[in-house]
Amino acid sequence: MLKTLERVDPAFRADVLNGLSEPIPAVPARWLYDRRGSELFDEITRLPEYYPTRTETALLQATMPDIARLVGSACAVVEFGAGSATKTPILLREVKPRAYVPVDISGDYLRDSAEVVDREFPDISVYPVEGDFTKEVQLPVEIDGMPRLGFFPGSTIGNFVPHSATDLLRHFRKILGTGAKLLIGMDRVKDVERLITAYDDPEGVTAEFNLNLLHRINRELDADIPIDAFRHQARWNDMLGRIEMHLVATRDVEFAIDGKSFAFANGQSIHTENSHKYGPRGSRLLLLAGGWTPVAEWVDPAEDFALILAVAERERFAP
Repeated sequence: MLKTLERVDPAFRADVLNGLSEPIPAVPARWLYDRRGSELFDEITRLPEYYPTRTETALLQATMPDIARLVGSACAVVEFGAGSATKTPILLREVKPRAYVPVDISGDYLRDSAEVVDREFPDISVYPVEGDFTKEVQLPVEIDGMPRLGFFPGSTIGNFVPHSATDLLRHFRKILGTGAKLLIGMDRVKDVERLITAYDDPEGVTAEFNLNLLHRINRELDADIPIDAFRHQARWNDMLGRIEMHLVATRDVEFAIDGKSFAFANGQSIHTENSHKYGPRGSRLLLLAGGWTPVAEWVDPAEDFALILAVAERERFAP
């Protein structure tokens, strides 16, 4: 049954004003996901060029019996950044948890997807939590005492620079507790042209997704950004092993946000998102640095994507 949603107040204004005032202007990627942004990202996941979602979905379907055996039953599944929860039913059908806790910053989208899960799985208690999973998250008391499985699909961990990704994984460990398990998806390094196309599709959906951030700033922060003065750009940063998304000024432009003036020169950009790609050793090392011990790993036949199951082991006194 569907339970009460807890509301969390985000700091959108502070992040935008502070981020655009930096020498290298940037806005945290989480603010791309208002309701419209979440809808556009859901559309992106169905594009032929965007391989991660269909690859991870097929991998989940193929490996779920093994995953369920290793996870055990009667647990509480906590999904960080649940979004539309499109992969969640695959997990819930096989694992058969007692409770499902989707955590997402987009409240309207979260409520809609939680209701869909609630209708499809009437025997599972659904406790949606609206909030930023990078900050303090209070899990419902109803799952106290249940074994916990964190679910972090979609290679969302790649949106964080390595030191922030390590901090986030430690944060997940603190939320879920010692003995919890984490099922996480990680995208692999591959051909650069294929990566660029996945993040700058010919249909322009990813461009609309990125530019939607400016629409959101205008709507919510009393801003007057001319949207047509910016274009979407995806870049591969080989040194840092990541795709970067930018909003690049196509001309000299000035605008105001909440009464504060900004000026961008032609060619200057707002950095909006990263998507780091990991090799096998790099992904395991990242998890270990974040306090999670890998216990099993599955990859698709083309080795495009990996699913890793890790456990939050009790900290040892010595190696």
